[in-house]
Amino acid sequence: MDAVRDAELAAMVREVRLGVIRLARRMRAQKQEHGVTPLELSVLSRLYGHQVMTPKALADAEHVTPQTLTRVFAALEDKGLVIRRGNPEDGRQSLLEITPAGVRVLGEDSARREQWLAAAMTSALTPAEQQIVRIAAGLMERLADEPGI
Repeated sequence: MDAVRDAELAAMVREVRLGVIRLARRMRAQKQEHGVTPLELSVLSRLYGHQVMTPKALADAEHVTPQTLTRVFAALEDKGLVIRRGNPEDGRQSLLEITPAGVRVLGEDSARREQWLAAAMTSALTPAEQQIVRIAAGLMERLADEPGI
C-alpha cells in the first residue's frame, strides 16, 4: 500500500512541478521591456511588501546568500529602483527601501502578467476551475515558505 501511495505522490509531484514550470515560463514571456531581471523583480516585490529590509533579511527571504544579491542590489540602486541607507539601530548594517520608480516598475510588470493570466484563465477555465486555481495558489505560497527539509 505504501509503494502505491509513494508512486501516486511521485506522479503528483512531477505534474505539479511541470505545471508550475510551464506557467512560470509563460508568465515570464509577458514581461515588460524595463530591463529588470526576474531576481530583481523578486527583490522589489519583497521590499514592496516589507517597506524596508536588510540585505541579509532579503537574502534569507529569497533563499540565497547575501553575496548572491550584492550585484542585484547595486543594479537596482543604479536604476534608481531602490535606495540604501544606514541602519540607525546598527551602524554596521544597511537598509534597502523601494523607491517610487521601483514601485512603478513593479506595478507595470505585475499588471502586464496579470492581464495575460486573467485572459488565459477566463478563456481556458470554468468559474469553478478558476476557484480551484485560486485555492492552489494559496497552497503553493505555503509550500514556497516551507523551510528546507
